[in-house]
Amino acid sequence: MTVKPLADRVLVKNDKAETKTSSGIIIPDAAQEKTQTATVVAVGPGTEKEKITVKVGDRIMYDKYAGTLIKIDGEDHLLLKMADIIATIE
Repeated sequence: MTVKPLADRVLVKNDKAETKTSSGIIIPDAAQEKTQTATVVAVGPGTEKEKITVKVGDRIMYDKYAGTLIKIDGEDHLLLKMADIIATIE
């Protein structure tokens, strides 16, 4: 399935949550915090008011409760508004 974002929307794939601490303790799924980082998969064309400032392949941080969760080929993705992206990660 192909999803092409419209207007000021950005399609991202969530980064995997860490399952183990640096000291080796395994974190159960119920205790893992929702990640707020993702990789940009596709971008919309933007609007006159909201320009798209990220590109495919960028790693980003987004607001905790932002976006719409969708499944594409069995994998979780998130459809965000450009305004919900708070930073790029290098």
